[in-house]
Amino acid sequence: MVNKKRMAPAARMVVENSIGSPLGAVMSRSLVTLAALLVYVACAFGVRSWIHWRATGSTGFLGVSGVPGSLEWCGGVLFAVGIALGLAAPVAAHVGMVPTWFSQRPPLLDLLAVGLVAAGMAGTLWAQACMGASWRIGVAPTERTELVSKGPFRWVRNPIFSFMLVTAAGFTLLLPNVLSLASLTSLFAAVQIQVRFAEEPYLRRTHGEAYVDYCRHVGRFLPGIGRAR
Repeated sequence: MVNKKRMAPAARMVVENSIGSPLGAVMSRSLVTLAALLVYVACAFGVRSWIHWRATGSTGFLGVSGVPGSLEWCGGVLFAVGIALGLAAPVAAHVGMVPTWFSQRPPLLDLLAVGLVAAGMAGTLWAQACMGASWRIGVAPTERTELVSKGPFRWVRNPIFSFMLVTAAGFTLLLPNVLSLASLTSLFAAVQIQVRFAEEPYLRRTHGEAYVDYCRHVGRFLPGIGRAR
Protein backbone atom coordinates (compact mmCIF):
# COMPACT_ATOMS: atom_id res chain seq x y z
CA MET A 1 0.00 0.00 0.00
CA VAL A 2 1.43 3.38 -1.01
CA ASN A 3 1.56 5.92 1.81
CA LYS A 4 0.80 9.10 -0.13
CA LYS A 5 0.98 11.32 2.94
CA ARG A 6 4.75 10.77 3.27
CA MET A 7 5.50 11.51 -0.40
CA ALA A 8 6.67 14.78 -1.91
CA PRO A 9 3.84 16.77 -3.57
CA ALA A 10 5.07 16.13 -7.13
CA ALA A 11 5.50 12.40 -6.53
CA ARG A 12 2.11 12.24 -4.84
CA MET A 13 0.50 13.73 -7.96
CA VAL A 14 2.01 10.95 -10.07
CA VAL A 15 0.71 8.26 -7.74
CA GLU A 16 -2.76 9.81 -7.50
CA ASN A 17 -2.82 10.04 -11.28
CA SER A 18 -1.86 6.38 -11.68
CA ILE A 19 -3.83 4.43 -9.08
CA GLY A 20 -7.45 4.12 -8.20
CA SER A 21 -8.46 4.62 -11.82
CA PRO A 22 -11.04 2.50 -13.61
CA LEU A 23 -8.93 2.75 -16.75
CA GLY A 24 -6.63 0.06 -15.35
CA ALA A 25 -3.41 -0.32 -13.39
CA VAL A 26 -1.01 -1.09 -16.23
CA MET A 27 -1.01 2.34 -17.81
CA SER A 28 -1.79 5.53 -15.93
CA ARG A 29 -4.63 7.79 -16.90
CA SER A 30 -2.17 10.34 -18.27
CA LEU A 31 -0.39 7.84 -20.53
CA VAL A 32 -3.68 6.47 -21.84
CA THR A 33 -4.75 10.03 -22.64
CA LEU A 34 -1.44 10.86 -24.31
CA ALA A 35 -1.53 7.70 -26.44
CA ALA A 36 -5.09 8.41 -27.57
CA LEU A 37 -4.21 12.02 -28.34
CA LEU A 38 -1.22 11.00 -30.46
CA VAL A 39 -3.34 8.51 -32.39
CA TYR A 40 -5.98 11.18 -33.00
CA VAL A 41 -3.51 13.82 -34.18
CA ALA A 42 -1.72 11.29 -36.38
CA CYS A 43 -4.97 10.18 -38.03
CA ALA A 44 -6.71 13.56 -38.30
CA PHE A 45 -3.68 15.40 -39.66
CA GLY A 46 -0.92 13.01 -40.71
CA VAL A 47 -2.87 10.15 -42.27
CA ARG A 48 -5.50 12.49 -43.72
CA SER A 49 -2.76 14.60 -45.37
CA TRP A 50 -1.14 11.46 -46.79
CA ILE A 51 -4.46 10.22 -48.21
CA HIS A 52 -5.11 13.64 -49.70
CA TRP A 53 -1.64 13.73 -51.24
CA ARG A 54 -2.10 10.29 -52.79
CA ALA A 55 -5.39 11.42 -54.34
CA THR A 56 -4.56 14.97 -55.42
CA GLY A 57 -0.77 15.45 -55.31
CA SER A 58 -1.17 18.00 -52.51
CA THR A 59 -1.11 17.49 -48.75
CA GLY A 60 -3.96 19.98 -48.36
CA PHE A 61 -1.93 21.90 -45.78
CA LEU A 62 -2.19 25.61 -46.60
CA GLY A 63 -0.81 26.97 -43.34
CA VAL A 64 -2.21 29.71 -41.15
CA SER A 65 -4.73 31.96 -42.90
CA GLY A 66 -4.35 35.75 -43.12
CA VAL A 67 -1.42 38.07 -42.64
CA PRO A 68 0.48 37.96 -39.33
CA GLY A 69 -1.44 39.86 -36.68
CA SER A 70 -4.81 39.63 -38.44
CA LEU A 71 -7.81 38.03 -36.78
CA GLU A 72 -7.66 35.04 -39.14
CA TRP A 73 -3.98 34.56 -38.39
CA CYS A 74 -4.60 34.75 -34.64
CA GLY A 75 -7.26 32.06 -35.00
CA GLY A 76 -4.82 29.73 -36.74
CA VAL A 77 -2.10 30.33 -34.17
CA LEU A 78 -4.57 29.82 -31.34
CA PHE A 79 -5.61 26.49 -32.87
CA ALA A 80 -1.97 25.32 -32.90
CA VAL A 81 -1.58 26.49 -29.30
CA GLY A 82 -4.67 24.52 -28.34
CA ILE A 83 -3.25 21.32 -29.81
CA ALA A 84 0.10 21.90 -28.11
CA LEU A 85 -1.61 22.46 -24.75
CA GLY A 86 -3.66 19.31 -25.26
CA LEU A 87 -0.51 17.24 -25.79
CA ALA A 88 1.25 18.94 -22.88
CA ALA A 89 -1.61 18.20 -20.44
CA PRO A 90 -1.02 14.43 -20.03
CA VAL A 91 2.76 14.83 -20.06
CA ALA A 92 2.66 17.46 -17.31
CA ALA A 93 0.20 15.37 -15.30
CA HIS A 94 2.30 12.23 -15.59
CA VAL A 95 5.49 13.87 -14.32
CA GLY A 96 3.63 15.63 -11.51
CA MET A 97 3.82 19.20 -12.79
CA VAL A 98 0.06 19.75 -12.58
CA PRO A 99 -2.59 18.00 -10.48
CA THR A 100 -5.45 16.09 -12.02
CA TRP A 101 -8.80 17.33 -10.77
CA PHE A 102 -11.49 14.95 -9.53
CA SER A 103 -9.14 11.95 -9.45
CA GLN A 104 -11.66 10.09 -7.27
CA ARG A 105 -14.84 9.97 -9.31
CA PRO A 106 -17.49 7.50 -10.49
CA PRO A 107 -16.58 5.22 -13.40
CA LEU A 108 -19.54 6.63 -15.33
CA LEU A 109 -17.59 9.82 -15.95
CA ASP A 110 -14.73 7.84 -17.48
CA LEU A 111 -17.19 5.99 -19.70
CA LEU A 112 -18.68 9.30 -20.80
CA ALA A 113 -15.21 10.70 -21.52
CA VAL A 114 -14.19 7.65 -23.56
CA GLY A 115 -17.49 7.79 -25.43
CA LEU A 116 -16.96 11.45 -26.34
CA VAL A 117 -13.40 10.79 -27.50
CA ALA A 118 -14.42 7.78 -29.60
CA ALA A 119 -17.40 9.56 -31.16
CA GLY A 120 -15.34 12.68 -31.82
CA MET A 121 -12.52 10.73 -33.44
CA ALA A 122 -14.85 8.71 -35.67
CA GLY A 123 -16.86 11.80 -36.59
CA THR A 124 -13.76 13.80 -37.48
CA LEU A 125 -12.48 11.11 -39.84
CA TRP A 126 -15.95 10.65 -41.36
CA ALA A 127 -16.36 14.37 -42.04
CA GLN A 128 -12.85 14.63 -43.50
CA ALA A 129 -13.51 11.68 -45.81
CA CYS A 130 -16.76 13.28 -47.00
CA MET A 131 -14.86 16.41 -48.01
CA GLY A 132 -12.76 14.42 -50.47
CA ALA A 133 -10.59 16.67 -52.62
CA SER A 134 -12.06 19.79 -50.98
CA TRP A 135 -10.40 19.00 -47.64
CA ARG A 136 -7.87 21.63 -46.58
CA ILE A 137 -6.02 22.88 -43.51
CA GLY A 138 -6.25 26.63 -43.87
CA VAL A 139 -7.73 28.86 -46.57
CA ALA A 140 -6.21 29.95 -49.90
CA PRO A 141 -8.22 32.99 -51.11
CA THR A 142 -7.55 32.28 -54.80
CA GLU A 143 -8.35 28.57 -54.67
CA ARG A 144 -11.79 27.21 -55.58
CA THR A 145 -13.09 23.99 -54.01
CA GLU A 146 -16.38 22.16 -54.29
CA LEU A 147 -19.13 23.11 -51.86
CA VAL A 148 -19.63 19.93 -49.82
CA SER A 149 -23.14 19.18 -48.54
CA LYS A 150 -23.13 15.40 -48.12
CA GLY A 151 -22.59 13.22 -45.06
CA PRO A 152 -22.56 15.25 -41.83
CA PHE A 153 -22.48 18.43 -43.93
CA ARG A 154 -26.18 17.86 -44.55
CA TRP A 155 -26.87 18.89 -40.94
CA VAL A 156 -23.86 20.99 -39.89
CA ARG A 157 -21.73 23.37 -41.95
CA ASN A 158 -18.53 22.71 -39.99
CA PRO A 159 -18.76 19.13 -38.74
CA ILE A 160 -14.99 18.59 -38.61
CA PHE A 161 -14.61 21.41 -36.11
CA SER A 162 -17.70 20.24 -34.21
CA PHE A 163 -16.32 16.72 -33.86
CA MET A 164 -12.88 18.07 -32.92
CA LEU A 165 -14.44 20.02 -30.06
CA VAL A 166 -16.35 16.92 -28.94
CA THR A 167 -13.03 15.03 -28.91
CA ALA A 168 -11.31 17.81 -26.97
CA ALA A 169 -14.15 17.86 -24.44
CA GLY A 170 -13.77 14.11 -23.99
CA PHE A 171 -10.03 14.40 -23.39
CA THR A 172 -10.60 17.23 -20.90
CA LEU A 173 -13.12 15.09 -19.01
CA LEU A 174 -10.79 12.08 -19.16
CA LEU A 175 -7.83 14.04 -17.73
CA PRO A 176 -9.13 17.29 -16.21
CA ASN A 177 -6.37 19.72 -15.33
CA VAL A 178 -5.47 23.33 -16.02
CA LEU A 179 -3.71 22.53 -19.30
CA SER A 180 -6.45 20.35 -20.77
CA LEU A 181 -9.03 23.00 -19.88
CA ALA A 182 -6.84 25.70 -21.45
CA SER A 183 -6.53 23.51 -24.56
CA LEU A 184 -10.31 23.12 -24.87
CA THR A 185 -10.83 26.86 -24.36
CA SER A 186 -8.16 27.75 -26.94
CA LEU A 187 -9.60 25.34 -29.51
CA PHE A 188 -13.12 26.64 -28.99
CA ALA A 189 -12.01 30.24 -29.49
CA ALA A 190 -9.82 29.32 -32.48
CA VAL A 191 -12.63 27.46 -34.22
CA GLN A 192 -15.01 30.39 -33.76
CA ILE A 193 -12.47 32.82 -35.23
CA GLN A 194 -11.43 30.53 -38.09
CA VAL A 195 -14.98 29.80 -39.20
CA ARG A 196 -16.48 33.26 -38.82
CA PHE A 197 -13.59 35.37 -40.11
CA ALA A 198 -11.70 33.09 -42.53
CA GLU A 199 -13.72 30.18 -43.89
CA GLU A 200 -17.23 31.62 -44.15
CA PRO A 201 -16.11 34.81 -45.97
CA TYR A 202 -14.03 32.68 -48.36
CA LEU A 203 -16.91 30.29 -49.09
CA ARG A 204 -19.32 33.19 -49.54
CA ARG A 205 -17.01 34.83 -52.10
CA THR A 206 -16.31 31.54 -53.87
CA HIS A 207 -19.79 30.02 -54.06
CA GLY A 208 -21.98 33.08 -53.79
CA GLU A 209 -25.74 32.51 -53.50
CA ALA A 210 -25.34 28.71 -53.34
CA TYR A 211 -23.42 29.03 -50.06
CA VAL A 212 -25.77 31.70 -48.70
CA ASP A 213 -28.72 29.39 -49.34
CA TYR A 214 -26.83 26.51 -47.73
CA CYS A 215 -26.27 28.66 -44.63
CA ARG A 216 -29.99 29.42 -44.43
CA HIS A 217 -30.83 25.73 -44.06
CA VAL A 218 -27.85 24.25 -42.18
CA GLY A 219 -26.52 25.16 -38.72
CA ARG A 220 -22.98 26.37 -38.15
CA PHE A 221 -21.74 23.87 -35.54
CA LEU A 222 -24.94 22.15 -34.38
CA PRO A 223 -27.99 21.09 -36.38
CA GLY A 224 -30.46 23.95 -36.72
CA ILE A 225 -28.37 26.40 -34.67
CA GLY A 226 -26.49 29.27 -36.31
CA ARG A 227 -28.40 29.29 -39.59
CA ALA A 228 -28.17 32.51 -41.62
CA ARG A 229 -31.27 34.70 -41.75
